[in-house]
Amino acid sequence: MNIAVIPARGGSKRIPGKNLKEFCGKPIIQYSIDTAINSKLFEKVIVSTDDEKIATEAERLGAEVPFLRPAELSDDFTPTVPVIKHAINFLSSQGIYPQLVCCLYATAPLIKQQYFLEAYHKLENNSQYKYSFPVCTFPFPIQRALKLNSKNSVDMFSPEYQLTRSQDLEEAFHDAGQFYFGRAEAWLDEVAIYAKHSCGVTVPRYLCQDIDTEEDWKMAEVIYTTNLDKI
Repeated sequence: MNIAVIPARGGSKRIPGKNLKEFCGKPIIQYSIDTAINSKLFEKVIVSTDDEKIATEAERLGAEVPFLRPAELSDDFTPTVPVIKHAINFLSSQGIYPQLVCCLYATAPLIKQQYFLEAYHKLENNSQYKYSFPVCTFPFPIQRALKLNSKNSVDMFSPEYQLTRSQDLEEAFHDAGQFYFGRAEAWLDEVAIYAKHSCGVTVPRYLCQDIDTEEDWKMAEVIYTTNLDKI
């Protein structure tokens, strides 16, 4: 059995009501629920929340909410892995034992099914991988990153690369912040995601936008409306 778990707690500080806020005409969580359901990969699409309003809306949109997440896993500092582990343990207590579990973030409207399915198949077809998730390139060489000191004077993080040509610098990637497919035992053992046992699926930068601030939100809406035909 494969399941999707969408973490969606109710206490967002920087964007109040973030997980139910309207994004280009729909509650933003609906994009993630629809992605999971339309992929036809999962026997269950579960929303893990501590919020009754989110739970009610998630069920209306077609997801299951078999539990309310406990308070100790719903504060600002709770990482993702324990939340997914909690969902797996709850299902196990009900006699349901998933094999592959996808953590799909509630604020990921730019996911394209092509890359979602690719990540799934790479994990399913290669036993050496414990996780599979989307990554994208940095738009500028990270070896040339700058920092501003207390008086706004400039320093390089890696001054040894000051004279190296851009084309000679190794390309760097970052987590696209959309979803993670993982083996149930990896989630349960809290195995690190960023490691050699994980597989990255490269997605274009125009489909990547983390949404943590109001500025991020506006940028994501611009990206979505501009690239609607590509999503």
